Order: sequence, then C-alpha cells, then structure tokens
Amino acid sequence: MLKIEKLAGIDIGSNAIRLLVSNIITQKNSTEPSFKKSALVRVPIRLGADSFLKGFISEENKGRMIKAMEAFKLLMDVHGVTNYYACATSAMRDASNGQEVIEDILDKTGVKINIIDGKKEAAIIFSTDLSTIIEKDKSYLYVDVGGGSTEITIFSNGKIINSKSFKIGTVRLLNKEKSFKHVWENMEVWIKSNTLNLKRVSMIGSGGNINKLFKLSGKPLGKPLSYIYVKSQFHFLKKMTYDERISELDLNPDRADVIIPATKIYLNAMKWSGAKKIYVPKVGLADGIIKSLYNNQL
Repeated sequence: MLKIEKLAGIDIGSNAIRLLVSNIITQKNSTEPSFKKSALVRVPIRLGADSFLKGFISEENKGRMIKAMEAFKLLMDVHGVTNYYACATSAMRDASNGQEVIEDILDKTGVKINIIDGKKEAAIIFSTDLSTIIEKDKSYLYVDVGGGSTEITIFSNGKIINSKSFKIGTVRLLNKEKSFKHVWENMEVWIKSNTLNLKRVSMIGSGGNINKLFKLSGKPLGKPLSYIYVKSQFHFLKKMTYDERISELDLNPDRADVIIPATKIYLNAMKWSGAKKIYVPKVGLADGIIKSLYNNQL
C-alpha cells in the first residue's frame, strides 16, 4: 500500500518568494521515498531592492509579504499539507527590521518564518537529491546564485570538502554605486585554493537564472552546459536591451535584469575552478527544505 505525505517549503529570497508543495510517496516494502512536485508558486517580491539599498524592508513590501503568506497558507490548506518550513535568506538577514517583519507576519498570518544564515542555506540546498548527476569518484563545485548571496560547496569522492557563503548576488550587483571588487577577489582566492588539488572539477549550478539559461539551450535534462556556451550566452544577453530580453526571450521582467549578473557569477566560478561544464539539476532551496523536513533535519 502507498503512503503519501504532503510537505511544503517556503523560500523567501532576495528576488522572489516561492512556495513548493511536494508529495512524498513511499511504496510498500520500500525504504526510499520518491519526491514529486505537486505545486510551485513564485511571487516576484524583490526584498533585496529594499534591504541592500535602504537597509530595511519597506512597509509596502512587508504588506505584500503578509498577503503572500496568507495566500500560501490557504494553498497549503487546500493541498492538505501536513507540515511546512519557511525560511528567509540574504535580504531578510541584512534588513535591520527583519526580525520585526517576521514577528508581524506570524502575528497576522500564523506562518512562522525562520531567518537562516548562509551556512545553513548551503546545507539545505545541498541536501537535495543529486544522485543522478554525481559520480562518487569525481569532484564538483556546487554554486547556488541567489539575489543577495552565492552559496558554494565543494565536494569530492562523495564528501563535502568545504563550503562558504559570499555576499554577492544578482540583486546586490544591480547596485552600480557599490563596489564588489573585494568580494570577487575573496571568491576567486577561495575557489582556486579549495580546488587546487582536485582533478577535473565539474560544476553544478542551481538558482532561477541558471535554470532559465538551461531552458534556453534546449538541452535535455541531465546534459551539461559547456563553459563556451555559457560565455557566449553571457555576451548575447548583454548585447540585448532589457525590453528585448523580455519580448524576444520571453523572460519575466524580474528575471530580465538579474540574469546577466547571475551568468557572470557562474562564469567566474567555472573559470576559477577550471570547470569545463556545468550541470543544472533544476533543484533549489525549496526542494532542500522539503527533503530536510522529511528527514527531520530542520
């Protein structure tokens, strides 16, 4: 007999807020469950535009967050979700009123939000199922690019070697008045020193922007993108105007601007690690939340 459990993960990022509802199906006489996505809702609330420029979450965006959490709570009820975990990342970490905002949301909606640090964020993302990509005897650089931060995990022979969160992300990089030279330099040194003794490193990329690049490539799921392809796409996207990226490539307005800084981060990580290809498993923080929730790791 089948056992079906419904869990939900809420990812409150710097560029958008997501609700993922999944069915966890366990077959009779089986110890390994399968995770099937049931619903994914993305709301384009760019908290990073508040947090990284003003230092706090505005009343307008707080109001939008409250409405989003009310809607997510109703959707979880309709789906019959038995348990959920909501986490907020870089934008809420940096906001001076982040704690106040999540307390207000809890009071008004009953949805509890946890502000997590970069290390925990990386661990949750890494908990997703990568078995279809990873070969036990090889080395990988896992790069998750968000709106406010980039989480990097290095693993070799099936084990994590090191991980680090960098305060550089797509929404942050849109702020042309601020220099990120020191962050780029720190990231370069860290990647080069941690991959120095590893042979033939491949990269794994996660985040909405690399997923979109992968979709534009037309490649079948599981096949990697080459460094040359990613570099050519970067130059192609840069030549287009913001409006052209929306009308000709069918990008969402809140994707059309951040896709360029995101591609730059992936390209640099590939260059500094010597990776010639990047795998795109199309998993992210929300997937990791559900996996970690099921395994009682949250």
